[in-house]
Amino acid sequence: MPRPRLSTLAACTTALATALLGSATGAQAATAEHHSGTLSDGATWIADIPAQWNGTLLLFSHGFGPTAASDAPSAAAQEALLDAGYALAGSSYDPHGSMWALDSAERDQFGALAAFRGQVGTPTRVISVGQSMGGLINAQIARDGAGRVNGSLGLCGLVAGGVDLDNYQLDAEYTLATFFDPADADNLVNLGGQADAAALADRLSKAVETAQQTPAGRARIALAAAYLNLADWAPGQQPPERHDFAGQEQQQYAWLAQGLLRFIVPARWSVEQSAGGNTSWNTGVDYAGLLHKSAHAKQVAALYREAGLNLRTDLNRLTRGADITADPAAVAHLKRTSTAGQGVAVPLLDIHTTADQLVPVEQESAFAERVRTAGDSARLRQAYVARQGHCNFTTAEVIAGLHAVEHRLAAGHWDDAATADELQHSAAELNLGGAAFTDYRPSRQTGTR
Repeated sequence: MPRPRLSTLAACTTALATALLGSATGAQAATAEHHSGTLSDGATWIADIPAQWNGTLLLFSHGFGPTAASDAPSAAAQEALLDAGYALAGSSYDPHGSMWALDSAERDQFGALAAFRGQVGTPTRVISVGQSMGGLINAQIARDGAGRVNGSLGLCGLVAGGVDLDNYQLDAEYTLATFFDPADADNLVNLGGQADAAALADRLSKAVETAQQTPAGRARIALAAAYLNLADWAPGQQPPERHDFAGQEQQQYAWLAQGLLRFIVPARWSVEQSAGGNTSWNTGVDYAGLLHKSAHAKQVAALYREAGLNLRTDLNRLTRGADITADPAAVAHLKRTSTAGQGVAVPLLDIHTTADQLVPVEQESAFAERVRTAGDSARLRQAYVARQGHCNFTTAEVIAGLHAVEHRLAAGHWDDAATADELQHSAAELNLGGAAFTDYRPSRQTGTR
C-alpha cells in the first residue's frame, strides 16, 4: 500500500476546530436566517443564510443514514461557513424508501436548489458539496449540473458507485464466511430484512474475533481485508512499516474489531432494498487474479507462508465455490441510479483520507479512471489527507478545499490550488483546526467486475 508523504502533519480534532471558532462564529450562526420546505415527493429541504451573505450557495448532499435534511458536513463546518458568509442548503432525499436514497437524491438536491431560488433568491454562484454517500450524489451533480451549479467539492465520496461497493464487500464477506463461518457462505445476499443482516454481521464479527487468535486465522483475515480494500492504519496507531505485514494485519483487524462488519453488512442490505433485489455476484470471479491486483498481495502471501498455509489452495477453494448470482434487474437499477464518473461537467475537487475504513481511498482510483475515459480529467482534481477514519476532516481542510474550487472558478484553471502544499498552506491560514494534506496516489481498487 502506498505510504503518504506528509506536507505537514498538524492533526487536530473537529472539537478543537469548534473551540477555535470562538464566540464570533456562534453569533453569526445565531443570526442566520433559516428556511425550510417540502418537495413534491415528500423530501424536506432546509437552508441557512447568514446576515452578510457573500452570494455563494453551498448545496450539501449528506451521507448514508436517516433521510433528514442537512446543509453542512458538521456543526463546526456549518458555523465556520456561515461566519464566512456562505449560504447553505440541502435536502433529506425521499424519506419513504431505503436509506440508500440514490433513487431520489440528485432530483431532490436540484429540487432544493429550485426551492431556494424561489423562496430566498438567486445566488451568484452555486457550489455543490457532498460527503460519503453524498459524495456519490455530488459527483452525479457535477456530471449533470451544468447551468445549475458552478463547481463541486467532494468529501470522502463513495465515487466508485454502488455496484463496485457491493461486489468488493461481497468478496470480503464470502472469504470470511468460507473459512470461519461456512454455514453462512451461501446466505450472504437476499436476506430477509435488517434484523437478518444484523444477525449475519454479528456471526461474522464473532468468527473473525476467534480467527484472530491463530496464525492461520490472521492470514485469512488479511486475505479478506485485501478484497475489502481495507486500510491498514487504524485509530490511535502509527502507520505500519511497508514490510511489517503482521502489523498491517493487526491494524486491519482493529477496524474489524471496532464493528466494521456490523455497519457494512446491514448497509449492503439497504442497497439491495433500494434496488429491489441482489446487486452483487461472484460467479466467474478468479480470486487469485483478484488478489494479484491488490496492493496487499505481498502481505497476504507473507502471512500465509508464516502460518504454513497454501495460499493457492485457499484461492482455488474460493474460486470453485463462487456461485452467487445477482438479480439482473436490480443490477441495472443500481447502475442507473448509483454510478458516477461518466463525465464531469463542472470543476470537481475530491478530498479523501488515506485510511478510510468505510469508503476506501482506492475508490478515487476507479473514479479517476472513468473520468479519464469520459475525457474530463481537466475538470477533476483529487487531494488526500493523511489521517485514519471515514470523513475525518478538520474544518480547515474542508474550507481549504472550498477555496481551491473557488480559485478554479475565478481563474478558469486549477493552477496549483489543489496541490497538497497549497491546500496545506490555505488550511493553516484559517486557524480552524490544522490540516494534514499529503502527496498521495491510491492503489487500484479490487473487486471491480
